[in-house]
Amino acid sequence: MSIRLYDTSTRQVRDFVPLVPGCVSIYLCGPTVQAAPHIGHIRSNLSFDVLRRWFAYRGFDVVFCRNVTDIDDKVIQKERELGRPWWQISYANERAFDDGNTALGCLPPSVEPRATGHVPEMIEMMRGLIERGHAYASEGNVYFDVRSFPDYLSLSNQELENLRQPESEGETGKRDPRDFAMWKAAKPGEPSWETPWGRGRPGWHLECSAMAHKYLGSAFDIHGGGIDLIFPHHENEIAQSKAYGDDFANFWVHNAWVTMAGEKMSKSLGNSVLVSEMVQRWRPIVLRYYLAAPHYRSTIEYSEDALREAESAFGRIEGFVQRVVERCGTVEPAAEVPPAFAEAMDDDLGVPQALAIVHTAVRQGNSALTADDKDNAVARLAEVRAMLGVLGLDPLDDMWADNEHGDDLHGVVDSLVRLVLEQRQAARARKDYATADAIRDQLGQAGLAIEDTPSGPRWTISSTE
Repeated sequence: MSIRLYDTSTRQVRDFVPLVPGCVSIYLCGPTVQAAPHIGHIRSNLSFDVLRRWFAYRGFDVVFCRNVTDIDDKVIQKERELGRPWWQISYANERAFDDGNTALGCLPPSVEPRATGHVPEMIEMMRGLIERGHAYASEGNVYFDVRSFPDYLSLSNQELENLRQPESEGETGKRDPRDFAMWKAAKPGEPSWETPWGRGRPGWHLECSAMAHKYLGSAFDIHGGGIDLIFPHHENEIAQSKAYGDDFANFWVHNAWVTMAGEKMSKSLGNSVLVSEMVQRWRPIVLRYYLAAPHYRSTIEYSEDALREAESAFGRIEGFVQRVVERCGTVEPAAEVPPAFAEAMDDDLGVPQALAIVHTAVRQGNSALTADDKDNAVARLAEVRAMLGVLGLDPLDDMWADNEHGDDLHGVVDSLVRLVLEQRQAARARKDYATADAIRDQLGQAGLAIEDTPSGPRWTISSTE
């Protein structure tokens, strides 16, 4: 079965056929770095990290480009609010995004260009669009003429007559209020760059068209991002790039939001949950499981209860992995994932169905351990590790070593629980089984399950399964 993906532009699941055999080119709209990332931002990166890993598992060479919008209206507004240089704000938040992606196990992109580093490419594209009659300069701004592009709004399926472009300060001299800015005239005190039409700075949409063209060429396989980018951002990218002469993206893949109380998680709404705060309260691998487990096109409604459920579900997987290693030694991942897992992943990245296969293998492996069938348990763990590796969730992978055993909350709890377990072991050694059982019961009431193993007691989050 070939890989199939839901294409927003055709509104159907299509067979993926790469433009270049054996290769996949992906452009993902990256962060606007006016503030630190919340888990909604990281959810998008995680979704495309899993997609990228699956393509790599299927034998493709993947070129993954993710941009950084380091200058725009929001960044400049933050400069005014904070009284700090825009570049300082952008760079600090760019590092925060990198830290968040690393903490949650996202592979680094093949290339991560910044908007401010690609003004010459933007000038070249604007010049070409003006020459072709698709853009015009007015009062130092450069606008795209939406009526010059007949296919405008085909991605979002809107009618031009009903369209209202988002308002933006300083966009004067438009021929049509629906035309959008590719370049914005300089204002006093704001950063600006020289162009043939005067000093100014990039509009939000132009940067991605210019950078995708530079790093992925005139045509590439997949353009990705959150569903909130379909309009106006992706719609405007398509207009610019295709009017310029590029074929642009063959597939459009969009992930759904993380919401709170039914509203999109957003820095502007003040309902965001910062990644830097979350990794202090939850193990990063558990956060990855929580954000990656639902289908990428399904909305995640954030709640502490849902996170606890994810922690418990992943704990069952991790507990099985640890038990087999303790009894049987190191087990390498299988060369191939089970066929049912592959079928689920091939079908529009069906991670929920794929994880069901993982949990089935875990239950079978636990039954094998109970029956002292070590060969079967080892075989199941090899499969589980192969599947978890594709999802970036293998707890034995070296990438989790630094994230999982630092000065985080889990490490603190682990130290405290081990002190209590030492007291329990001392009670057992002096045959005070009543005290030992009482300690175990108290830990159980606190939500911890204690298992006595040949290498000593081990604690996990209590499972309801």
